[in-house]
Amino acid sequence: MATALGLARRGVPVTVLEAETAVSFGSRAICISRHSLEVASRLGVDTALADRALPPDRVAAPSTATREVLHFLMPHDPHHTRPPMVNISQSEIEQVMADAAQAEPLIDLHWGTPVAGMTRTESGVAPDVDTAAGPATVHADWVVAADGGRSRMRELAGLRLQGTAYEGRYVIADIHWESALPTERMVWFDPPSNPGSTVIMHRQPDDIWRIDYQLSPEDDADVETTEERIRERIAQHPARLERSVGVDGSGPRTLEWHGFYKARALALDDFVHGRLLFAGDAAHLVPIFGVRGLNSGMEDAETLAWMLAAVVHDDASDQLLQAYSRERHHARQQNISNAGKSTLIMTPGTEGYRTTRDALLGLSPVRPEFSHLIDPRQSSATHARTSVLTQRCAASDGLQPGDPLEDRAITTSEGGSSLHEVRGPGFGVYVIEPSAIDLVGATRVADQLRSVLPHEQVTTIALGGTVTPDAVTVLDDGGTGTVPVGAGWRDRRGAPGRLGAGARSHGRARRPGRATARRGRDEQHRRRGGRARRARAGVARPLRRA
Repeated sequence: MATALGLARRGVPVTVLEAETAVSFGSRAICISRHSLEVASRLGVDTALADRALPPDRVAAPSTATREVLHFLMPHDPHHTRPPMVNISQSEIEQVMADAAQAEPLIDLHWGTPVAGMTRTESGVAPDVDTAAGPATVHADWVVAADGGRSRMRELAGLRLQGTAYEGRYVIADIHWESALPTERMVWFDPPSNPGSTVIMHRQPDDIWRIDYQLSPEDDADVETTEERIRERIAQHPARLERSVGVDGSGPRTLEWHGFYKARALALDDFVHGRLLFAGDAAHLVPIFGVRGLNSGMEDAETLAWMLAAVVHDDASDQLLQAYSRERHHARQQNISNAGKSTLIMTPGTEGYRTTRDALLGLSPVRPEFSHLIDPRQSSATHARTSVLTQRCAASDGLQPGDPLEDRAITTSEGGSSLHEVRGPGFGVYVIEPSAIDLVGATRVADQLRSVLPHEQVTTIALGGTVTPDAVTVLDDGGTGTVPVGAGWRDRRGAPGRLGAGARSHGRARRPGRATARRGRDEQHRRRGGRARRARAGVARPLRRA
């Protein structure tokens, strides 16, 4: 759905095929990272999400019912414009995006249309779908398969995920429980309610609590995933909380939804197969620890949307899509590197890993310098330093070419804003403390971007400097405007803020020097049909079941 919204905002008509008749039910993915909230803002759905989501206070990991081994506040500095993470169920995210898609004139959203077959040619893909009126065929120049970990499109293409399957098995359950517990991500190792294993708890909106508990190797998954057994096991943990942290665990609880999960780190060898493209769980699976699944899928969608739109508009050849595959493959490796470490702590697969983990849990309360080894390593934006689109340079400290550009709060004459808000929804060329020569160079870079990507908005932003001190100067297709900026833009240490080496795509560095580029959606150009009014990009997206 995010890919469809990103394409539509670039003037590309999209047909979305949804196997189910409504969005999914149950939490599934439940945490949205700061970077994903930024992506949601560019898709125009951030306000709806913010109205529902809960920002967590901290992360806590008690090792037993009586001892806490690690707790920390998620990073949130004064210059941040969004919380580090928010709790909201995947079903609510899907609903917000479905509402946005149904309001978008360039998106045709079809519910209850599962894909039954597929024909692929050099010029397009034709999924065969089942509808209430009978079988039908949808002809598309391109199809984005974002249909989940059990992807039907991947199956029809004869493709298989490759990688590592971990030992851990988890039952996940949503319960309705009115509790005074804070909005924390809580993890218990070897609790009395699940001896020898782990329990994870998150609060969601409307007094819904997500509980994940690990099954032991001896547990029969078929027995443990029955509703009767799940109710029995989840009743033990809230009751224990009353005795361990002084919170009343005796209130009424109802089981709202449940599922089953295995930790896996799998991916396709290539995310691009002719005119069939893969994104999200259909392309790669990562362990849940660190909440990287949905968040990496949001990054996939934003990267793919601008690249595919450029190809559909004839602004680039289809070779650009190979950059998508390589870039997101490397992003997946970054996620696996961190998620794999968390997985070995949460679900140690050998006796050696378990002994090491237990030693760390015992040592951390008395030797805090070791506590970082059990840090859950929450999801963060990935870099694209190895992308073929990243121009390397001799950068010093600060951002490296290909790094994400963190959004930062600034003050304008109209009040509070941020680096990316003044940039707008498209590419941005940032110039820090520019001279007249710097502005000429930045304008040249922006003109070059407009010439190769005419369907993307390109904005030049000058922050301070000798030519436009304390101002943001915006040079765009539609003219030039100036928004005064106060001196309040500071880095984390309170020093005058700077971006570092240059940034491209999602704020990633692309060029040396002070000119920086960022890409996003283009409200102004979305109505330019071009070739896109004759070509339709299809997004096949049957939902997977837990």
